[in-house]
Amino acid sequence: MLKLAKTSLLSVALMATAVTASDILATVNGKNITKQEAETFVNASQPQAHFADLNDEQKKIIVERLVEKVLFTELAAKEGIEKKPEFTRNMEKIKEELLVNMWMKEQMDNVVVSDSEAKDFYTKNEANFMQKESVHARHILVKEESEATSIIGELKALKGEELKTKFIELAKAKSTGPSGPKGGDLGVFSKGQMVPEFSKAVWELEVGSSTTAPVKTQFGYHVIYLESKNAAKATAYDTVKEKIITSLKQQQFGAKITEMAKELKSKATIVMPSSEANVSK
Repeated sequence: MLKLAKTSLLSVALMATAVTASDILATVNGKNITKQEAETFVNASQPQAHFADLNDEQKKIIVERLVEKVLFTELAAKEGIEKKPEFTRNMEKIKEELLVNMWMKEQMDNVVVSDSEAKDFYTKNEANFMQKESVHARHILVKEESEATSIIGELKALKGEELKTKFIELAKAKSTGPSGPKGGDLGVFSKGQMVPEFSKAVWELEVGSSTTAPVKTQFGYHVIYLESKNAAKATAYDTVKEKIITSLKQQQFGAKITEMAKELKSKATIVMPSSEANVSK
């Protein structure tokens, strides 16, 4: 029984080691560079970016920068930078900053927003979570009006799937726009996202039909096909729940910090010689 227990513990230890090893991106003079460090490095310049989402070349560049950071850190230590007075002064500033940041994080973590609070906010502000009316369209872009007129002529007698199939074929063959290779597919968009002339023509179309006259814009002449139209609707609560909770937490955190700052100031002795304004206990 004891032997079995020892074996199980050894297995767990080996698994833990394996997981740790899988997080190591490089080892420089015995120091490991981990995925967590790479994530922190990426977040410092792009808060919404993640190391795991980068392509292989981008990951390689990040790891190279982290390798250089380790080497430069070692070199700085060898040259005695830590012993300089300026380093000590800066470390004190960093310590203060870190102290406040960690305290702030704890305060933020202590703010709790319940699901019912979030749902209540959603219900009272449902108008703010509306998805605009949108369309899914394709287009064929050409330089000359005569080219657009000729394309319209080829499509004129077609309906339904035949029209859509032919439109995609002509877009791939004749469109000068970047969406040409994709059959002119512009994806889903709402009013105001396209230039006025184009937007007006799209919203006047029936689903499954194409324009019967060339649509002129600053880019050239367009023939447009309307694939689908989506009415305005409320975004589902579950889709925006986390964003609402985050927003409410930030609001409550802000109010809490403002109140705490006010209370601390009222109890502190604060001297401002320049303005001759004194706040005392």
